[in-house]
Amino acid sequence: MQPVSRRSILQHSAQFAAGLFLARNSIACVRSQALPDVSTITTGPKFHWFGYYDKQQFDSTNTKVLSNQVSFEHRTPVPTDKVSVGYIDIANQNRWTEVGQSTAWGWQQGCMLQWRPASVAEVTARGQEVVWNDRTDDGYVCRIKNINTAAERILPRPIYTLSGDGTFALSADFARIQRMRPGYGYVGRQSDCHQNKAPEDAGIWKMDMETGESKLIFSLADAAAIDHQGQSLKGKWNYFNHLLMSPDSTRFIVLHRWRNSTTDGPNSEPTGRFYTRMFTVNADGSDRYILDPDGHTSHFIWRDSNQVCAWTKPKGKPSAFYVFTDQSRQVTPVGEGVMTLNGHNTYVPETNWEWILNDTYPDRKTRAQSPYLYHVPSNRRVELGHFHLPKKYSGEWRCDTHPRCSNDGQTVCIDSPHLGDGRQLHLIKIGDIIDAL
Repeated sequence: MQPVSRRSILQHSAQFAAGLFLARNSIACVRSQALPDVSTITTGPKFHWFGYYDKQQFDSTNTKVLSNQVSFEHRTPVPTDKVSVGYIDIANQNRWTEVGQSTAWGWQQGCMLQWRPASVAEVTARGQEVVWNDRTDDGYVCRIKNINTAAERILPRPIYTLSGDGTFALSADFARIQRMRPGYGYVGRQSDCHQNKAPEDAGIWKMDMETGESKLIFSLADAAAIDHQGQSLKGKWNYFNHLLMSPDSTRFIVLHRWRNSTTDGPNSEPTGRFYTRMFTVNADGSDRYILDPDGHTSHFIWRDSNQVCAWTKPKGKPSAFYVFTDQSRQVTPVGEGVMTLNGHNTYVPETNWEWILNDTYPDRKTRAQSPYLYHVPSNRRVELGHFHLPKKYSGEWRCDTHPRCSNDGQTVCIDSPHLGDGRQLHLIKIGDIIDAL
């Protein structure tokens, strides 16, 4: 009889724990269906993860899966810590290919690693390009690497989100973000306006992805000048976070956040919790609209170029997922009684917005994180697995599953340390589930 591997024991233990989890929980979802198989595509001793859920992790062929790679966990990165970036070729025995390195990264969003979007014809003509943020002596930058020709370019600003055709990017102040909410920005530099609560020369920059030419299109001073429900924000510590272009690249979302100040003097520091409101803005910075003014916006995704699905708490309503119609006060709940907890939500491609991919934070008793599918027309939920998160993965260096879908809507990739090898990448096939319902 062949010996049983430690990985096999851990996989069976995870499946047993998932069975206990299902037995204890009774909600309106598809519980009779067996959990889909999970395949692990990275291994130790190094640790692998992708990070945020709204970036393009799969290439245009859905065979190359981007990943960060690092040699440590469970602490804040210091300026000298390098992360390797590369891809796993799942059509070639999960072979790892390094593309580059970065010293501008964090545990939650990595270094904004992603494929540069392009049409099939453009990819054929120019080759596949990977983009990520890095730090040089001059500051934070964006690197673009062509994996077919090995040609590499450096653009003068870091990126936050790319347009749907990959022609331009939006950039934010990552040093300021790090000061306001450690783990979401980058260490290694101070913001150019470190002591300014609402600077006129910092905010959202639009950058041409070919030339690097950039323009400030929405300053923090502009945002702070708009009162929040009658309250002035000019004395608060203002910052921008979580930018995302609409599918047609005409408008973008940005979360405007602020924290209180310890004093009114020159030595003031940000203090206390952050507050939030969600803007939608034209790609040139014009026509700014506060889509969610109530201060509770969390995870969100564009449903289409006119609607946004977000976890929030509108005035007079419970915390839940809602669909907002842009530039209107039209708000509709989604997933009532089923998507009852905050998670990292996206729409599954090629399903006409009928399927939402989401997850949960760790269950308080089992520490299980649960990615799942939600079928909008039938209000049904399909579990994709329950992955144990050890307690040492907490705070800034926690490991959310952050489920991300392939471009054809057939495969989900998650980050998880449930097998005991630290954070690694795992694939879940969902095509049969979608076809069956």
